[in-house]
Amino acid sequence: MTKADLVEHVTASIARTAGPMISKKDCARVVDAFLEAIKEALKEQQNIEIRGFGTFKIRKRKTRMARNPRTGDPVEVAARPVPVFKPSKELRALVAEEEDSAARTPADPAA
Repeated sequence: MTKADLVEHVTASIARTAGPMISKKDCARVVDAFLEAIKEALKEQQNIEIRGFGTFKIRKRKTRMARNPRTGDPVEVAARPVPVFKPSKELRALVAEEEDSAARTPADPAA
């Protein structure tokens, strides 16, 4: 799903529940503002917790030794912060439930 697909889905969801109150352009601004707020918080080394969805965190990676793929020489990779996402228990259960139901349903009912 792309950001445009997300905007389309959110706009359609709002239209179903509350009527056509928001345009796609306004919905795109909301999605952009939400993503920008997450980026800014992570940039400032803050965690973002969205209950029922998950947590965005900054994890510190240690200095490590790697290899240059071209020459095979060892290269030191410096320590650095990286963003990570940890899904909530509810989201993990929802994904596992979807996978379980897909595994139980035959792929081709005509077979």
